[in-house]
Amino acid sequence: MKNKVSYRFAYVLLLLIIGNTFSLFSQQIDTVEVYSPKMNLEVKNVIILPDGYDAQSDKTYPVVYLLHGYGGNHLSWLKTVKPTLPQLATKLEFIIVCPDGKNSWYWDSPVNPKSQYDTYVSNELVSYVDDHYKTIQSPKGRAISGFSMGGHGALWLTIHHPDVFGVCGSMSGGVDIRPFPNNWEMSKAMGRYADNKSLWDANTVITNVDKLAGIPLIFDCGQDDFFLEVNENLHKLLLTKKIQHTYIMTSGEHNAQYWNKAVEWQLDFFAKFFSLEKSN
Repeated sequence: MKNKVSYRFAYVLLLLIIGNTFSLFSQQIDTVEVYSPKMNLEVKNVIILPDGYDAQSDKTYPVVYLLHGYGGNHLSWLKTVKPTLPQLATKLEFIIVCPDGKNSWYWDSPVNPKSQYDTYVSNELVSYVDDHYKTIQSPKGRAISGFSMGGHGALWLTIHHPDVFGVCGSMSGGVDIRPFPNNWEMSKAMGRYADNKSLWDANTVITNVDKLAGIPLIFDCGQDDFFLEVNENLHKLLLTKKIQHTYIMTSGEHNAQYWNKAVEWQLDFFAKFFSLEKSN
């Protein structure tokens, strides 16, 4: 059996540049490679622990999985989008996990056996995190969100695994893939749209919204984002179906500057969910 951890390290002193100021604090951030039996490959992940995390303690923590967009990797959230994620993990007492989803759109591709990221994130990675960290091992303690491709992925994984993720979100998500048949390598996972319309119809978020009923959901999009129309359509469809959700449309484009602020709304939403579940 392959070793799931190929390397792991902790930043004891992490220096962050925040505007023109510096923040220096002690915190553990692990980078681990987790072996995927289904894909037969190692996948990199960043795992951010809240300051004060103690593996010997009985205290358990909720986990937030944050998915990157097309062209990104496991470092995108921490290095490009939100360098202050460690501080937020400490403030909200979360474990934050950022996997490398390649350009998979977080599907189990029917045509590419090396792109099985639905299984990887929802099963293999979640199992690894629960086995190696002090987590709340139920949907009551797991949230998932992401930006762009990762927004699609977060909703997609929740639709198919409500027994894993209890609350979900999306930032500037590609929540309907069908208007973009020639973009972002989606055809590598689903085949050409012209030849596989039924497959594309079945593998997009907006045609599966009934499965989001009863799941706390937040999604947002900037008013100058090229995904605004599909997000607006999702919002209208959820309203028509009377599926409860929180939708935010505000100023912003499809970029890291927008996601930097949007992720704070999402994490606050998750914090409220975890607090409510803890009190019940």
